[in-house]
Parts: sequence; C-alpha cells; structure tokens
Amino acid sequence: MIRDLIVNNRSCRRFQQDFAIERTTLEGLVELARFSASAANLQPLKYILSCEPDRNARIFANLAWAGYLREWPGPVEGERPSAYIVVLGDTEINNSFGCDHGIAAQSILLGARDQGLAGCMIGLIKREELRRVLEIPARYEILLVLALGKPKEQVVVEDVGSDKSIKYWRDNTDVHHVPKRPLSELILG
Repeated sequence: MIRDLIVNNRSCRRFQQDFAIERTTLEGLVELARFSASAANLQPLKYILSCEPDRNARIFANLAWAGYLREWPGPVEGERPSAYIVVLGDTEINNSFGCDHGIAAQSILLGARDQGLAGCMIGLIKREELRRVLEIPARYEILLVLALGKPKEQVVVEDVGSDKSIKYWRDNTDVHHVPKRPLSELILG
C-alpha cells in the first residue's frame, strides 16, 4: 500500500480547477506533517492554507512551473490548483530548516494522493512578492509551496532511456513522462 502511494505520487501540474478542496482537508494534510519527523524535534514549520479562488490566484501569480518544459508557462485557467499550502520556516525557532520541509511536504503529498488528490512541490517562487501579497511577517522564511487539486493529467514513471536523460517530458497526447534511474545505479554496495 505505501509502495503504491509513493509510486503514484508524481508531481501533477494540471488540475480540475473547479473541484473544490475544503479547508478541513488542508488542515488534515497539515496534521500529517505535524506527526512527521523534525530535526531535534524543534518543529519550526508553519503553514498558510489557501482554498479560496482569489487568494489562489495571488499565489499562482508568484510561482514557476516545470523547468524542463520551457515552452509551457504553467497551467491555464481551468487547469490550475484548487488549493495551496505554503510551507514556512519560523526563524524565531531555528534559522536552519534542514530537510524538515521536504519530509513534511512528502507527508502532505502522500496524504493528498491517498484521498485521490495530486500535488506539486514548488520551490521556484517569487518569494518577496508572495510575502507581500500574503502579508507574511519577516520572521517566516518561505520554503515551499504545495499546489493541490484533483488531477487532470496522466503521469507515468518509466526507466531512463538509452540517452540517460532524466528530464521529464510530455508526449503528443499530453501524457507526462518521468524517467527514473534504475535501482542498479542507486545502490553502490
């Protein structure tokens, strides 16, 4: 079961925008992050939840999508996420967040997948503009934005080809392909 969740938890960048996600669903996903590991158990992460169209639009305008798909500017209206979770680090608790936000984000995305949702972990953010539009106090470092929604695209995992490229790509039917290195290349001894 956990293997299926992990294998099927692919970054999704096109959603059924009209599928509403309730705030209680987002709170439940953050609850999963709350129970996740945290270095020295400091628990320095905080979250901003958004499932309102106006606020979502302000967040969307400050994100970049799919670096390998250079010709694609991101999801069009109607295919945008219906919710976001902005992951912040509280610098009054700690100045370094290590991998806490990655662990929390993975927990949130696995929980979303378990509910039939999909998401994308976004690190390329116009941070100062997002800080301004969401009125985020300076003490919080913007670490990640998680885009969430009902998936509108098919994402498949495949082995890296003979060209050794790990770049994800879309075929002519808009299926999103994600090449993964074989296990034999990952285990060194």
